[in-house]
Amino acid sequence: MKKKLVGMLALSSALLLAACSNGGGDNDSESSGNGGGGDTVELSYVEWDTEVASTNVVGQVLEDMGYDVNLTPLDNSVMWEAVANGESDGMVAGWLPVTHEAQYEKFGDDVEDLGPNLPDAAKLGIVVPEYMDVDSIEDLDDQVPEKEIIGIEPGAGVVAAAEETVDTYDNLSDWEVTPSSSGAMTSQLGSAIQNEDPIAITGWSPHWMFERYDLKYLDDPEGTMGDAESIHTMVREGLEDDMPEVYSMLDNFEWTEEDINSVMLDIEDGEDPEDAAREWIEDNEDTVEEWKE
Repeated sequence: MKKKLVGMLALSSALLLAACSNGGGDNDSESSGNGGGGDTVELSYVEWDTEVASTNVVGQVLEDMGYDVNLTPLDNSVMWEAVANGESDGMVAGWLPVTHEAQYEKFGDDVEDLGPNLPDAAKLGIVVPEYMDVDSIEDLDDQVPEKEIIGIEPGAGVVAAAEETVDTYDNLSDWEVTPSSSGAMTSQLGSAIQNEDPIAITGWSPHWMFERYDLKYLDDPEGTMGDAESIHTMVREGLEDDMPEVYSMLDNFEWTEEDINSVMLDIEDGEDPEDAAREWIEDNEDTVEEWKE
């Protein structure tokens, strides 16, 4: 609850600053759809590597189109709620049908789904280093002495799927899922690989860790981790009328796993997210122009 309040306060502050800089809502409505004209676009995102990459790219494209853009990191549920209640204009971070299933059921009727921006490229699963001698979830036993699967934030769909996995597979009856965060999980993964220690994590693609490390998804004969997912763009109701150019750009936004991986890896290697996004935009001008049409 504390995280939610902090997130909403951060977003509200951003909106207040934006309103002051624009001189109020009346000016926004008069100038929208005219190449930006100083209008402010509010984009929210969850601080996962994929969403840091995609939101920074989209934000810079909109800035190039003449808009002021605020990027606000929020918790999963707060991000969806912000779009649903109109405090955020949109987000490009909707993992469906599994990861954000609960949020979609709660807020889906109050947002507009513009469809996948990364279609059928997202995957969830239990991931281990390639050097571990196990290929299926049903064969996990004592390969990990701690008998735990390291997860990310509590409430994330991949964590819920992992908890269902532990409950479903008889061989995992004495295992547990340990929530942490995306950064903490990958840190533990890196340390384990450096020492060639066993580890099992809640993994997903796209993610830079598959570029950096030699990893494998464990087979999931029970299907508890779900099938391939897509990442969707969600916008607030009324955005098409208020900011048709922004709506069109977000509607056209679509890229590939190779695209997003390249931006993520640059960020992970220490590059500022804005700089990594700018480099990708400059290297992919034809794709970006298609988004602006």
